[in-house]
Amino acid sequence: MMGCLPTKQVGRSTHSLNPREAVALAAETSFTVNEVEALYDLFRKLSNSIIKDGLIHKEEFHLALFRNKKTNLFVDRVFDLFDQKGNGVIEFDEFVRSLSVFHPDAPEEQKAGFAFKLYDLRQTGFIERHELKEMVLALLDESDLNITSDAVEMIVDRTFDQADTKGDERIDQEEWNEFVKNNPYVLRNMTLPYLKDLTMIFPSFVIHSEVSEADMVA
Repeated sequence: MMGCLPTKQVGRSTHSLNPREAVALAAETSFTVNEVEALYDLFRKLSNSIIKDGLIHKEEFHLALFRNKKTNLFVDRVFDLFDQKGNGVIEFDEFVRSLSVFHPDAPEEQKAGFAFKLYDLRQTGFIERHELKEMVLALLDESDLNITSDAVEMIVDRTFDQADTKGDERIDQEEWNEFVKNNPYVLRNMTLPYLKDLTMIFPSFVIHSEVSEADMVA
């Protein structure tokens, strides 16, 4: 499918960032203009690491952020949320806007909203018990953590006991926001080791990638 995308139309033909675009993105995100420019340099490396078309494909996303190519529900969901236009690739504006959620200065409600969408696998506007369990298992797999099935059930049960205040066996956005407000550690401690610190590790994670620097040069 990705090979059928009109990459020449949506990709970038130049190696410089339009100053107006940098200012506009800084105005609508938590990044400064300088940070947007730095992210553009990083975006160029990532978007040419495997497929040299100026767009971040899922394989490139997996390898750069998670240092592996294995399929994982958690990684796929993060990619889908970054891919705001739903065209199978991440463009620069999507990259910046999505990363802004993880900026230390981003509003807490933005972080909570992203986490809610992460768990709402079927995009129904609710987190159901089986969705939460699927994501917990995916997060454990991505983190190479092994816990018993009883422990997983305990995590799910405890979350629903606290968050499902309406008792309808699903968590809506309002319930989730209240849950996060009462449990501020949740966004970090619900086995989401990569999300909170993404902007902090970005300057160095390329170095740790299995892709060589030479391969990343366009």
